[in-house]
Amino acid sequence: MSDRQGRLIRESRTVMTQLIFPSDTNHHGTMFGGKLMELMDKAAAIASMRHARMATVTVSTDSLEFVAPIRLGEVIEVEAFISWTHRSSMEVYVKVQSENVESGERKTAVTAFFTFVALGKDGKPTPVPPVIPESEEEIRLHQTAPERYEMRLQRRQNKRSHT
Repeated sequence: MSDRQGRLIRESRTVMTQLIFPSDTNHHGTMFGGKLMELMDKAAAIASMRHARMATVTVSTDSLEFVAPIRLGEVIEVEAFISWTHRSSMEVYVKVQSENVESGERKTAVTAFFTFVALGKDGKPTPVPPVIPESEEEIRLHQTAPERYEMRLQRRQNKRSHT
């Protein structure tokens, strides 16, 4: 598939799996939010580089929703994929599921949207190919992305006007 036509979302899909150890948890026995955010950022970075096929950088993180605690001894799966692109920016959807390995119960623990920008060899933003959604989830996220993009722009403009 040529870059001008776009790339399938599944081509950027990245999944990282990790067992949660005592050093990953706080005094409540749940995973440190900062450690989880680091893993999410890494998965999002890999997904963005797979899509752009070049260096990328994190621009923003939003809608970070901690919906369920991740406990010591659970296994987490961090999944990231490009849900939408603009000229040089990419929206990356990241979902974290936790699994109790004894019971097999799985739950969504965290979801977020990251924005990455592709950088050319000169270190400046460079265009990326569009994405082609296939699954119901991918189509829904792709269709709702322009609204999230506009909200990010408004937030950025509001911050500039207050500085």
